[in-house]
Amino acid sequence: MTELRFTKGHGTGNDFVLVADPDGRRPLAPSEVARLCDRRFGIGADGLLRAVRTDADPEGQARADGDDQVVWFMDYRNADGSVAEMCGNGIRVFTAFLLAEGLAELPPGGSLPIATRGGVVVVQRVAAGFAADLGRWSLEPVETTVRVRALEVARPGLSITVPNPHVVVALATAAELDGADLSAAPELDPVPAAGANVELVHPADPLVADGVGRIRMRVHERGSGETLSCGTGAAAAALAARFWAGPSAPSEWRVTVPGGELGVRMFPAEDGEHVALSGPAELVYSGVVALPDASTASTR
Repeated sequence: MTELRFTKGHGTGNDFVLVADPDGRRPLAPSEVARLCDRRFGIGADGLLRAVRTDADPEGQARADGDDQVVWFMDYRNADGSVAEMCGNGIRVFTAFLLAEGLAELPPGGSLPIATRGGVVVVQRVAAGFAADLGRWSLEPVETTVRVRALEVARPGLSITVPNPHVVVALATAAELDGADLSAAPELDPVPAAGANVELVHPADPLVADGVGRIRMRVHERGSGETLSCGTGAAAAALAARFWAGPSAPSEWRVTVPGGELGVRMFPAEDGEHVALSGPAELVYSGVVALPDASTASTR
């Protein structure tokens, strides 16, 4: 058995197991990740964040793309052990973890680039906690029909990549949002090749106040189920709401999720429009857990 030191953290209720593996000596198999994230037999979490130096991990090195300023790779796994491109709440909690462990510094006015499977994400300190530039987003040219338990008819969904794949569904009433059953994965037609997170969205009344758009959201994450929050999902939901609202819609949004509130901001960049996500990050506790030796399990 191997003792694995971990920290538990969350961003607006989206919770994670965090593990420091600077030298890349203890990659985790999907079965190990699933065991750690199990809420009955493990620590319990929506996903796992492994901190490894980019020069100690082939994938991290590739994602850093030769930039020696990108020291850390966020190896993110869903609760079932599957690989995900990025995690908007996770990147903030990951940053808080690096700082708490003395693995990185982020002075006022500074920025911290982190390699992810969705590209390099730049994180900054803000009043609400941390803000992350999620990079360029894209509206996918596909019409997706979404069927959700407890909603009488299937609904059209807007497909957005940021950088995870999302399908966003607008609901007419708050009662529909509250009554939707997300205990099972929504049915998508056509089914995306890599799967997708599904966001259900209802606008606030009024939709825009003091130049800021406001929506409520619930989410079912692929590989994790319904979660209290999804960072890239909040960004996708705000982008969809702006798209539906038309050209006069604002570029700053507040997204209320069951676990709290997140800020989303769209802004121009050299390679196209980017979207930034801001919100809190909290480290809850640390501990040690026993796992079978790595040699007894596959790492992928």
